[in-house]
Amino acid sequence: MRTTMIIALSLLSATAIAQPKKDPPKAAGRTVSGTVKVVEADGKTEVSNIEVVVYVVGPKEELGKPVVAAKITQTKERKFSPDLVAITTNERVEFPNGGSLLHNVFSPKPKFDLGSFGKGESKDSGKAFENYRGTAEIYCNIHPEMAATVLVLPNPYHASLDKKTKKFVINNVPAGKFKLYAYTRRAEKPAWVEIDTTAGDVVKEIKLTRGAETKHLNKYGEKYTKSYGP
Repeated sequence: MRTTMIIALSLLSATAIAQPKKDPPKAAGRTVSGTVKVVEADGKTEVSNIEVVVYVVGPKEELGKPVVAAKITQTKERKFSPDLVAITTNERVEFPNGGSLLHNVFSPKPKFDLGSFGKGESKDSGKAFENYRGTAEIYCNIHPEMAATVLVLPNPYHASLDKKTKKFVINNVPAGKFKLYAYTRRAEKPAWVEIDTTAGDVVKEIKLTRGAETKHLNKYGEKYTKSYGP
């Protein structure tokens, strides 16, 4: 009996030794949150009810898949809504026409032209943001007052600011030392602060300054003659 038990323990020990080593569990992602205050060029007048995107720069690239990740609607007021969205590289943006007029959505960089389409129709950016990183300015070739921006980022650690609370939350950020940026259309430049998520979650406040709307050319690189429609 004793011999049998020794053999059984020996076999159990050998089995345990033969087990492959498991990798240590990965550290849980951090939460980066906070508030963003947007002011006009005078540095004093606070701006409310506008689109703001907050994003983390520094983690390794985690590119997206070629699926629609955001929508920018063309409204009956001849506006893009929202006028600022963020996606991850390779993802797509859909442009539904929610108004009654024809619109012709285009971008000078990365260059794409969706042509004219009417009420109830929708087109997406296709492969325009494939392997692209940076800012894409979006316009309508028929109505010069229509403008929007797509931020194409190399990782998924980004979020839109809540317009009511002026707060943001970015989940699952890796541990490390990075930069946290905030951007809005008409911003003179993105505002940023340093963050360190090594020890855990981070809460930050960012102040962002915006300037005037800049003029742009139509898809042919020429000045607009007029805006069409009622």
